[in-house]
Amino acid sequence: MSLSVILENVVRTYNGETVLGPFTHTFEAGTTTLIMGPNGCGKSTLLRVCAMLEAPDAGSIRFTDAGNELQQDLALRRRMTLVFPKTTVFRGSVFDNAAYGLRIRGANAPFVSERVEEALVSVGLIHKVRQDARTLSSGESQRLGIARALALKPDVLFLDEPTASVDEEHTAFIEDLIMALDRQTATTIIMTTHDRHQAEKIAGRLVAMRRGVVVEDFCPLRNPSV
Repeated sequence: MSLSVILENVVRTYNGETVLGPFTHTFEAGTTTLIMGPNGCGKSTLLRVCAMLEAPDAGSIRFTDAGNELQQDLALRRRMTLVFPKTTVFRGSVFDNAAYGLRIRGANAPFVSERVEEALVSVGLIHKVRQDARTLSSGESQRLGIARALALKPDVLFLDEPTASVDEEHTAFIEDLIMALDRQTATTIIMTTHDRHQAEKIAGRLVAMRRGVVVEDFCPLRNPSV
């Protein structure tokens, strides 16, 4: 199953300054939405609130599965994962890094191996499975961060500008990967970007933000040849 994320008049402030909201939007289960806007417009704050890493100061956020509202507890949080703009790489192999989330959840070794290998195949890093993760390029490290998330098979995948610090080759790979996930899985994907071309290429739905609020909300016409 996948989750819908429903925000109603959500507001988030820091030191008395409103950085998000009032923000109202429903991220429908199983869809891919791109949040587009300039740096500082509240995109990352929105993802952290949606991922239950920060609580809103006003408004409400609800999560539903097949129309049933869910309790906001650890079980729900574990159905979601957030990939940051720059992946933190830990000491150890590529496998160890991709397995991190599963291991802290207490998954057994055969299960971890199966999930990690599948995730590394998806991001094109299976041939580097035993390599020291700290020797990867920045683009490969970002793909590793996505593999770490995919190994958890989240119902909601949050991607915060996943191509912001990588070259064109890795950007294209990550874009293709996200579009493949959109076609092949029921995962709800919510991604931020400041690149309108990228947003229109990937998105099933595009939400443009300025100063913490929605200024545009539409379904772009994808070009299959892009």
